[in-house]
Amino acid sequence: QVRLVESGGALVQPGGSLTLSCAASGRFIRFYTMGWYRQTPGKQRELVATISTDGVSRYADSVKGRFSISRDNSVNMVWLQLNSLKPEDTAVYYCNEENTRFSWGQGTQVTVSS
Repeated sequence: QVRLVESGGALVQPGGSLTLSCAASGRFIRFYTMGWYRQTPGKQRELVATISTDGVSRYADSVKGRFSISRDNSVNMVWLQLNSLKPEDTAVYYCNEENTRFSWGQGTQVTVSS
């Protein structure tokens, strides 16, 4: 069973940057395409970025050019670099396998506000 722990969320001003971290334990994630998701109250969880086992990344149109996903299989971690943040990026951010086959972690809150 995989345990996912997200961290790095904070309150930032519009235009600011953050780096979110996802630490996985219990299984090696190098065999899986991993993704970052976000959710706001009353809305469905949204997939914002994925990174394949060989490092190919894809992004939702809403974050393309501003967010960057990366991974290091040797330490079983995935990161999401958030740049040029906008108030509409405010959400709880989660990581998971692209088909959400792992149990969800607690997420990390990102709030973009002046």
